[in-house]
Amino acid sequence: MAKEKMKRRQFLKKVAGSAAAAVIIPCFVPAGALGKAGSVAASNRLVMGCIGVGGKRPGGQGTVDLEGFLGRDEVQVVAVCDVDAVHRGWACDIVNQKYSNKDCAAYNDFRELLARDDIDAVSIVVPDHWHALCAVAAARAGKDIFCQKPLAYTIAEGRAICDAVRRYGTVWQTGNSLRSQRNARYICELVRNGRIGRVHTVKVGLHDVNHIGGNGDRISDVETPTAVPKGLDYDMWLGPAPWAAYSPGRCHWNFRWVSDYSGGQITDWAGHYCDIAQWGMGTERTGPVEIEGKGVFPDRPLYDTVEHYKYTCKYAEGFKMIVAGHLEGGIRFEGSDGWLFVDYQKMDAHDKSLLNSTIGPDEIHLYESNDHKGNFLDCIKSRSEAVSPPEIAQRSVSVGHLGVIAITLGQKLKWDPAAERFTNSDQANKMLSRPMRSPWHL
Repeated sequence: MAKEKMKRRQFLKKVAGSAAAAVIIPCFVPAGALGKAGSVAASNRLVMGCIGVGGKRPGGQGTVDLEGFLGRDEVQVVAVCDVDAVHRGWACDIVNQKYSNKDCAAYNDFRELLARDDIDAVSIVVPDHWHALCAVAAARAGKDIFCQKPLAYTIAEGRAICDAVRRYGTVWQTGNSLRSQRNARYICELVRNGRIGRVHTVKVGLHDVNHIGGNGDRISDVETPTAVPKGLDYDMWLGPAPWAAYSPGRCHWNFRWVSDYSGGQITDWAGHYCDIAQWGMGTERTGPVEIEGKGVFPDRPLYDTVEHYKYTCKYAEGFKMIVAGHLEGGIRFEGSDGWLFVDYQKMDAHDKSLLNSTIGPDEIHLYESNDHKGNFLDCIKSRSEAVSPPEIAQRSVSVGHLGVIAITLGQKLKWDPAAERFTNSDQANKMLSRPMRSPWHL
C-alpha cells in the first residue's frame, strides 16, 4: 500500500493544531518504547544541518553549537556548511566520529544545504552581515532555526527575519543563552515584582577594548592585504558586504570589529545584556524613545567600530538605560529601594537576603527555560514560541544599533519603537539598513 510522505515538522504542525485529536502519536518515540534505553531510533530523530561551523578555532561558537546538538539523542546532524574548507573538514570529522560513519555531507553554499528536504532544522553561526540572508532563506525553505545573536546586522534586516519567521511558521531560537540561565530569570522576576521599588536606572556594562572578549581578543592584527588562503571562498565570505582585499585580520573571528560586517562590541553584546535589561523592565517587545551618547572611532584602516563608548536610552515607561564599555559587565537595576545585579557568573544585591526571596504563586513568573538548545527542540515538537523568539531578539539588538547610530551622528535621536523609525532625523533613518552587494538581496 502506498504511503503518503509528510515531513516531520509538517506532522508536528498538524498534531499541535488539532484540538480534536483523541490520541497524539509522539514524533519522538521514547527510547524505552524501542527497548533501547537512553537512545532514540534514527528514524525518529530531528534531522539537522549546521550553517557556519568555524569560529576562533575548533571549539569556537560554530563548533560549540554543532557539538551541543550532536550531544542530543533526539537529534541527527547530517550536514555542515562553511565557506572555509578547514572548518568544513573538522566539523565533518566531529560528526562522523559521533556516529561512527563517513557520510556527513559538507557544503560551501548554504543554499545547497537548505535545498535538502530531509533536513528539519538548522543552526546558523555566521558573521552578522550574513544572518538575514541565511535566516530568511531557511524560513522560506521550511526549516526551524537556531541562530546565534545578534539577530541581524541592521534593524531593517532584523525586521525581515521577524517577518519571515512569522510568515512561514518557523520555530526560532536566538543563541543568547543567558535567557535560559536561572539567575538572569530570577533577577528579572525580582525586579518585575517590585523587590527594589520603582526602577529609575538600568546600567548595562558591555565589553570594550580592554575587557576579556574585547578588541584585544583578536586572532590576528594583520591588516595588510595578502593572498586568500587555499580552501577559503573569500567572495562568498564577503557575500553582501562591499568588496575588500583579503587580509588575515579581516575574516572569521575578527569580523566583529569591522563595520562592514558588524556593529562592534556594542551590537555583539547587546543581544546578551541589553536583552536581560529589557526583560527585567518588561520592555522586551518595545524599545527606547530617545538615545544619545559618545564614543571613539579608531583611526585604523580596518578595525573601525566604536570603542570607549557610553550612551543613554530613555524609555516611555519612565526609566533610563545607560550602556557603556567601562561599566562592570552585566546588568544593574537601580530602584527606589535598592539595586540588583546579574551577569553570566553571579547575582548580587544591596541586601543579600533578596537573593533568597521566594517568588510567590500570585506574582509575576517569567518564561522558564533552563536549557537553551533543549527549549528549542521542545518548541519544535510543540510548535510553541521559544524563550528567545526573533521579535524579542530584534528589540534587544536594536538597543545596540540605536546606540551606534546616535554615537556616529553625534546627536540626540528620537525613536518610535512601534514604527521602528526615527522621528527627528532622515539621516539616521538611512542608517537603519545597508545596501547589499550584487547579486545578494532579501
